[in-house]
Amino acid sequence: MIHLWPIRVYYEDTDLAGIVYYANYLRFIERARSEMVREAGVDQTAMKAAGLVFAVRRVEADYLSPARYDDQIEVRTRLTDVKGASFVMPQEVWRDDTLLFRATVTVVVLNAEGRAARLPADIRAKLEPFTADVSP
Repeated sequence: MIHLWPIRVYYEDTDLAGIVYYANYLRFIERARSEMVREAGVDQTAMKAAGLVFAVRRVEADYLSPARYDDQIEVRTRLTDVKGASFVMPQEVWRDDTLLFRATVTVVVLNAEGRAARLPADIRAKLEPFTADVSP
């Protein structure tokens, strides 16, 4: 299953040229990842209380076409390569039929000491629906 998260581009998201400032795409995809995890039923506050957190280890990004002020865009997110302590989240930002931005984000689970920790089975099960082998 692909998680879809709509976003309206606001003036504050744009640069002097009136297009979305490149770093804001990272904010957009971060929010979409957080919403996907929340919708999956994963309580990150409870995870933290149990001594575990998600952290971004790597981002590979391609900027393909600009978004502009007042555009309605959509972030599409899914999971791949779920391993013991990490998983990969391919994400894309679309405006209608136009792919604007694509990123591959590697997320790791860390314990309270900042070391890699196994993804708990209950959380893995909650995230499983988003691992369908379908391109966003």
